[in-house]
Amino acid sequence: MNRRDFIAAGLAGCYPASSALAAQAVVLVVGDSLSAEYGLKRGSGWVALLEQKLAAGKSGARVVNASISGDTSAGGRSRLPALLAQHKPSHVLIELGGNDALRGLPLSMTEDNLAAMAQAARQAGAKVLLVGMQLPPNYGSDYAERFAGLFAKVGKAQQAAVVPFLLKGVADGPDALKMFQADRIHPREEAQPQMLANVWVELGKLLK
Repeated sequence: MNRRDFIAAGLAGCYPASSALAAQAVVLVVGDSLSAEYGLKRGSGWVALLEQKLAAGKSGARVVNASISGDTSAGGRSRLPALLAQHKPSHVLIELGGNDALRGLPLSMTEDNLAAMAQAARQAGAKVLLVGMQLPPNYGSDYAERFAGLFAKVGKAQQAAVVPFLLKGVADGPDALKMFQADRIHPREEAQPQMLANVWVELGKLLK
């Protein structure tokens, strides 16, 4: 590019626009039904609320919701490489593992899958946030405790931020049953702002 073309491009605003685009945060959410608006009207789930929050703050950040109802950590692990290549996210939120536990899958497998996802995202240049889950007591205290603890374990090993419990203030609140759909597994629309608040505690730090 010669000097005249360089000046013309600058006057046209090409270079500032390119810089802004390069600096734009892309938040990739890889989750299951809790992030895929299962049983909810479109645009009312916590991921959609996150997108609205970022838009209101005029941060320029973009949200890509790649969540699939019923997905497991193994499914997310297999899908992640293509998602990283396609969207080139600056931040990756991993909300998976709940379906693993509901199926009674080995915790070591879930831990390995989450660790591999976090590592792949970091190697792609993204900051990682693991969104943790907890199980009801009827799954056995030992299994439930080890499951709840694996998110912090993976987070520490992979230098990833961690939300301890996505449903804090929802599943453990005084009116917990009123916050869930008839299946008692998927939160209602009223619970979504609290879920976002739980995520934002950690995500907000990563976006600064």
